[in-house]
Amino acid sequence: MKKEISVGGQAVIEGVMMRGPERLATAIRRKNGDIELKLTPFVSITQKKKFLGLPIIRGFVSLIEMMKIGLSTLNFSAGRYELDFIAEEEAQGKVSKKKIQWIEKGAEIGSYILAFGLAFLLFGLLPYKLADWLRLSNQDFFFNLFAGSIRIVFFVLYVWLISLMKDVKRLFRYHGAEHKNVNAYEHNSNLQINDIQTYTTIHPRCGTSFMFFVLLVGILIFSITDALVSHFILKSAIPIYLRLGYHLLMIPIISGVSYEVLKFSGKNLTHPLVKFMTVPGMALQRITTQPPDDDMIETALVAMKAALDMDYSEHKVTLLEG
Repeated sequence: MKKEISVGGQAVIEGVMMRGPERLATAIRRKNGDIELKLTPFVSITQKKKFLGLPIIRGFVSLIEMMKIGLSTLNFSAGRYELDFIAEEEAQGKVSKKKIQWIEKGAEIGSYILAFGLAFLLFGLLPYKLADWLRLSNQDFFFNLFAGSIRIVFFVLYVWLISLMKDVKRLFRYHGAEHKNVNAYEHNSNLQINDIQTYTTIHPRCGTSFMFFVLLVGILIFSITDALVSHFILKSAIPIYLRLGYHLLMIPIISGVSYEVLKFSGKNLTHPLVKFMTVPGMALQRITTQPPDDDMIETALVAMKAALDMDYSEHKVTLLEG
């Protein structure tokens, strides 16, 4: 029997963030082996505002919330990791603390620009250009089927390529630690490290699965919308940039529908259709989650216990303010 109170989160640099009913808990493993814990009160606005909690709407709102939390938590973990890096560099007399901070800030801004630019190129412009080049603009379903398939291929290739990077491999191991802990909790494990290690790193509510749902649902909804636009409004083929423009504006609807599909699948895992729909995302998690070591499991366990307001005093933890 699974727990009724859900918990989930994300891997961060040398740690894990877990989200419970009323707070976020981020546990970071420092270079000296100590675990630092940051607690942040949090209740989703979808629970505070009735309108924002309606189906479809809550999906997009939750996505924005989690993106904001994700970036904030990643920046926090990078800052804690940077403390060890700065101490090591200063001890060797290689570079000053101030210079390192400027380099890190520039790299952070540059990474955001590169990430959004690359996302627009690979998942927006290029698939549409290729579909248009194949003269599919007059066939709305096949245009979107082809463009959507290209997006999926690019997404899988991107995930696979970054998984080859040393730092990303370690991040994916913490991702595996997060999933093992959540699976153990949901199956009423006694939450001991050795027992948690026996659980799988695959979980149906993972963000990887969500991204796959977004890509698949997008093919269906874009096809229907394009058919309506081309047949009843323009009465002709849709120009590529007009198509791309209103497709981007439809992302809130796509993400909202995908959220509901993922939520449904999490509650109906034994249904044959759900099993079929979750196969791609679950398969991709074999790349995005990797086997963690015991220290990673413990770090994720501290985050999960703290997020659920459980006792974590048996672990050596330093609680950070704010």
